[in-house]
Amino acid sequence: MAGNGADAAREPLRSVAVARGELWRNVAVVARTGSTNADLLARAGAGEPEGLVLAAEEQDAGRGRMGRRWVSPPHSALMFSVLLRPAVPPARWGWLPLLTGVAVASAVREVAEVTGVLKWPNDVLRDGRKLAGILAEAADGAVVVGIGLNVSTTAEELPPPRPGALPATSLLLSGASVLDRAALLTAILASLELRYLAWQAAGGNPEPVRAEYTGMCDTLGRQVQVELPSGQVLSGEAVGVDSDGRLVVSRSGDSSEVAVAAGDVVHVR
Repeated sequence: MAGNGADAAREPLRSVAVARGELWRNVAVVARTGSTNADLLARAGAGEPEGLVLAAEEQDAGRGRMGRRWVSPPHSALMFSVLLRPAVPPARWGWLPLLTGVAVASAVREVAEVTGVLKWPNDVLRDGRKLAGILAEAADGAVVVGIGLNVSTTAEELPPPRPGALPATSLLLSGASVLDRAALLTAILASLELRYLAWQAAGGNPEPVRAEYTGMCDTLGRQVQVELPSGQVLSGEAVGVDSDGRLVVSRSGDSSEVAVAAGDVVHVR
């Protein structure tokens, strides 16, 4: 890491100069909130148009997938949400969190020079550890996508891993060349805008981002176990991602293919 320690990286996000392009109307930063996703879902319910970005230095009730908490020391992570109103059929919205994963991983590679991979649907991993998580929630004709990226979090500050869950990491611990959160946020938003607009222009067809996603997705080609919302466990090989963003698993035993829309995936080594 090129002379960019954790303390120096924890400058407040007082102002974020974002090249707004076609999509981002406003980028707001608050010192503290419960959940940026919850805040933007409320704004969506009040009719807020797409293009609003809300970042928080600290969250009291940050959430990840499967209802898990996302906790990080103040100023050590990027925790933000974006409000989108995709002009595509809701059945195609399943690809939105996946293309967000591509956008985050691509921006981190470009700015911080840290190469991460994706675990279906959208976790960003580095050396088998979770670097970033993404949560998409739909309501009132909108989708709010929340992103949490560990930036300068030290090993001592990371939460202890839950049983069966991946341990966490940060850009600092991954040897990042840049830990400037404003630069990272700007790059992620530009990366997301590019892919979102291409996906939307294609009517929600995943082809504009499919090749990027499959090239980054470390789940594909692996033996996996998927704990389904029903509590059942599906075992087999992850062989693809369908047009709705579902993971396609070739079931062990009979090789029948099952498309999974939601579930906790474990890579079997």
